[in-house]
Amino acid sequence: MGMAAGGGDGGAKADINMTPLIDVLLVLLIIFMIITNEPPRGLESLVPQPPPPDMPPPDPNENRTVVIQIAADQSLKINEEPTDLNRMGPRLEEIFKTRAERVVFVKGDPSLEYRYVAAAIDIAKGAGIDKVGLMTPGVESGE
Repeated sequence: MGMAAGGGDGGAKADINMTPLIDVLLVLLIIFMIITNEPPRGLESLVPQPPPPDMPPPDPNENRTVVIQIAADQSLKINEEPTDLNRMGPRLEEIFKTRAERVVFVKGDPSLEYRYVAAAIDIAKGAGIDKVGLMTPGVESGE
């Protein structure tokens, strides 16, 4: 490969060498492609939506919502039925063995550390629950 030091008539040549600019452009393109394809991390969760105001309240005998409550003293309840971490998984499997929709909501005391809520979510996922929702005070009061 030859390199010209000057123009044909003896003057300086004013060509821009594009190869280094293209190399830098390709490296930046690859870096941005790698960064933007990073998958999101965290727990997938749902927040229950309040019923529309014009809809009548549901029949209490047909309530199929499963709520895991965690009190400030780390005691657990599944739909007001006391349980503990060891019995929670089998109990959830028993509740959901005949149901097609496997959704559970977790309600933790506001003063509780999040690790206790995460442990309950972990056990629910291990029991085969498809979707886990988080209940907040605003959702309960209908705001």
